[in-house]
Amino acid sequence: MSLLQQMRTFTRVAELSSFSQAALDLGLPKATVSTAVQQLENALGTRLLHRTTRRVALTQDGQAFYERSKDALADIDELQTMFQQPSPSAASALKGRVRVDMSTVMARCAVLPSLPELLQLHPQLEIELSSTERRVDLISEGFDCVVRAGTVTDPGLVSRPLPPMPMVNCASPQYLARHGTPQTLDDLARHQLVHYAATLGAKCGGFEYVLDDVDCAIPMGGPLTVNNAEAYQAACLSGLGLIQAPLSGVGDALAEGRLVAVLPGYRARPMPLSLVYANRRNQPARVRVVMDWLSAVVTNYVARY
Repeated sequence: MSLLQQMRTFTRVAELSSFSQAALDLGLPKATVSTAVQQLENALGTRLLHRTTRRVALTQDGQAFYERSKDALADIDELQTMFQQPSPSAASALKGRVRVDMSTVMARCAVLPSLPELLQLHPQLEIELSSTERRVDLISEGFDCVVRAGTVTDPGLVSRPLPPMPMVNCASPQYLARHGTPQTLDDLARHQLVHYAATLGAKCGGFEYVLDDVDCAIPMGGPLTVNNAEAYQAACLSGLGLIQAPLSGVGDALAEGRLVAVLPGYRARPMPLSLVYANRRNQPARVRVVMDWLSAVVTNYVARY
């Protein structure tokens, strides 16, 4: 049995947690399946599966090899059909895993509501969606692409610009009832800011605004610092202070009156937004399709506000 066949056999055993079920699924004798996995382990020099009389489970090395094998087998399937004439069902032929990352708000408000449409078009795709404010390492963590706010400076990465997100200053009605509505920058001395820091302990920039195309900032007090967008908005809704957030993230709360925009003439510069991916010459078709879909979804989401 070739290495490719051994990998396919191993992945079925891993997915079904059973040599017997994998043999039935593949139409092979159980002894052939067991031998194929053992030969693969010998070639790799590590145990891939824990075997007991009751169950089969992946080892730590087996889990890592399984994840890489799924991607490699999907790429090989794509290579085998890349020169075939597309059929009417070609849209549903894309299969395999695509791992993406974005902020929690982007995932909740923009991407997840639209995801059923993508999976209906490509039912064999598997999407692994990470939502975090942490700046992930695309290469070492195995991400195919990420939606990233801010300037991209990482060497070896490609950045596809997306529409920048306009910013807005806002507070809850309860907060404004207690502290008044600021009308000028001088009024900020009597107000509190909810501070945001991706890494707790880092210095916060204060209240940011643009004047004559120059970025400015006013230091402000405030008892709370958070490190993710969901907590940032929740703190504002709870009346803990002013925030400066992308309009797309708080647009619904503003429309519903749960938040109120303040100091409209002193907004921070629109936040750059990019789709970022590793600098590979040829991306698999499934990754290209997901990246194009993400670009459209995020662009439409930002344009709504």
